[in-house]
Amino acid sequence: MARMTLGIRFATRSDVGMLRDGNEDSAYATSRLLAVADGMGGHTGGEIASAAAIQALRSLDVDLPEQELLAALEQAVRRANDSVHGIAESDPSLRGMGTTLTAMLWSGSTLAVVQVGDSRAYLLRNGDLYQITHDQTLVQLLLDDGEISQDQVASHPHRSLLLQALDGRENITPDLQLRTAHIGDRYLLCSDGLWSIVAPQAIHHALSTITDPEQAVGHLIGLANTGGGPDNITCIVADVADLDTHTAASPAAPIIAGAAQAASRTPNETHEPQAGR
Repeated sequence: MARMTLGIRFATRSDVGMLRDGNEDSAYATSRLLAVADGMGGHTGGEIASAAAIQALRSLDVDLPEQELLAALEQAVRRANDSVHGIAESDPSLRGMGTTLTAMLWSGSTLAVVQVGDSRAYLLRNGDLYQITHDQTLVQLLLDDGEISQDQVASHPHRSLLLQALDGRENITPDLQLRTAHIGDRYLLCSDGLWSIVAPQAIHHALSTITDPEQAVGHLIGLANTGGGPDNITCIVADVADLDTHTAASPAAPIIAGAAQAASRTPNETHEPQAGR
């Protein structure tokens, strides 16, 4: 039997969008850990919260056995929540800040996924696109309960209201799942600056037709900006491949984007390609 080493080839970008003055999104990507955080809180609170969440997850960027992935990811999320709480307690002007978080922790063909808030993860498999996370929002709850229709979601007056966020509160309940990856799978992690603006059909088409992850993330961000770009836009595209036969080189260092890039800037450790407008 031919030797096979399963891994991911990935790209990430974060863009301020067309209307915002600053970027409150953060992203982190390596062969072991993918994460997107969308901060909120006004002034500098949002960018501080999202960067703190990413910083708390960075300890996971080590080789872990698959049976430890879920527990390690949940513990890191709770550390991230504690970090946001501690920062806000030390500076009253930052109270009320918080961040979403969607992350994947990899070990071979196994990945653990965590979701807090309304950033999302998608899976493209065999030509079909699936949303594999569930928004922790009021409109999603109303939709699940049959109180509103899918057509009413986009215009609902409380469509931005989160039921969960990393905001320092004690009763956080992250959604966790364990999945098995297959060669040919493509994953997308993104903030709502992408999915709330770009139609699912357009996301599906881009992921299905643009083979290079770097070009795919640039195209997706371009679509969001063409749609008005009212929010920050962050996305990671990761392809599952046989590393023994794939010729493209993986990034040697973590790719850090958005607010986390400025917060953790060190030599040879940050990279944020510019997305085309």
